[in-house]
Amino acid sequence: MARRPEGVASREAPTSICRTRPSLVEPTPSVAFGDISPSRGEISPPKISSNRLRKRFDHPKLALKSANRADGKRIGRSACRRLVLLPTMAEVARRAGVSVSTVSHVVNNTRFVSLEKARLINDAIAAMGYQPNELARSLKASTTNSVGLAISAISNPYFTDIICAVEAECARLGLMVFLSDTQEDPDRELQVVRAFHQRRVDGVILAPSGSPQRAIDYLADKKMPCVLIDRFADQRFDQIGVENETSMRALIDHVASFGHKRIGYIAGQPGLTTTRERIEAFQASLAANGLECVPRYLSAENVDTAAATASTHAILSLPSPPTALVTGNNMTTIGAVRAIREKGLSIPGDLSLAGFDDFEWADCFEPRLTLVAQPGTEIGRQAAALLSARIAATGSAPRSVRLQATLRARASCGRPTHTRLT
Repeated sequence: MARRPEGVASREAPTSICRTRPSLVEPTPSVAFGDISPSRGEISPPKISSNRLRKRFDHPKLALKSANRADGKRIGRSACRRLVLLPTMAEVARRAGVSVSTVSHVVNNTRFVSLEKARLINDAIAAMGYQPNELARSLKASTTNSVGLAISAISNPYFTDIICAVEAECARLGLMVFLSDTQEDPDRELQVVRAFHQRRVDGVILAPSGSPQRAIDYLADKKMPCVLIDRFADQRFDQIGVENETSMRALIDHVASFGHKRIGYIAGQPGLTTTRERIEAFQASLAANGLECVPRYLSAENVDTAAATASTHAILSLPSPPTALVTGNNMTTIGAVRAIREKGLSIPGDLSLAGFDDFEWADCFEPRLTLVAQPGTEIGRQAAALLSARIAATGSAPRSVRLQATLRARASCGRPTHTRLT
């Protein structure tokens, strides 16, 4: 192998000054249901001004230079053009025979443009498939027109109604929704809130976990607009949920009207404000009806349907069990029904049953279940509206909104009779 003569510089650039241009093709945002971790290979944009970033992202030649195959080899120029060459605002302007600023005014609806010029621009946009660069827009305007929605149990039908309502209202307001499931885990809840902040969402709608203080303190420290839904956990933020006291009173009044003196209660997830409020309302409602709250008839902590089933078995196995049961949410209702069936008892012949959280298939049970229907759709709609108002005016005092629930009396309650509970 021939040696290079001394004094002749190498054709290869020294390693220390080699630079690899970061990908200038705008990454396609991906939102996984319940998972907001960064996509593999995502590259943060360079820290440059929004105008420079917009121009570089829109420039087809710069985009071409950075396109590589997964195996590291460069994509051919013609193939690359088919993959990443996107029309720019300047190209639309050239095709329409107008200035770039005129195209911008039409796209952003910021100034009147003659009907003839607007028609030419819209025709060019349609023919070329031009799409505005939302990343550059958000950097320039310091807003992303997006909100984060952190729900503690996405699979719960009650929260499904809220999610659909939030998404519909945000769409009407021009906001994109990023959804994540915190799974009632305070550690994951904090991770989700941090991830929302890192993605520069304009605000957050949060259903707090049983121990939400770290996540709530993070939101307060970062001064992020936020609305808490279902659970009233911190008065520093706007909050919206149901009126638990009056709803529970209506439920107990209904059960007691059949002559029941021994009424048990299967509560929901421990630590939640809704669980605590409903237990307190249950005790107060019994007292208002002149009834005793027997501690052994009250199961205060049930994290899921299995726990509710076990608690119901335990209460119904007491020497003198209650003649009616009230449940704290839809999960505990399902657990209680399962335990009652496993013991071979009938509703309401052997035991009356009523509870919180009406759900779509409650009419399909035999008998049809008496339940309190929460206004999930209205909670979601108003939460999105509250957040939009908070984003627009951060200085106003936080609001707490309580909505009335509806008692749907069906066929699962009756007069106490001689039972086979012992």
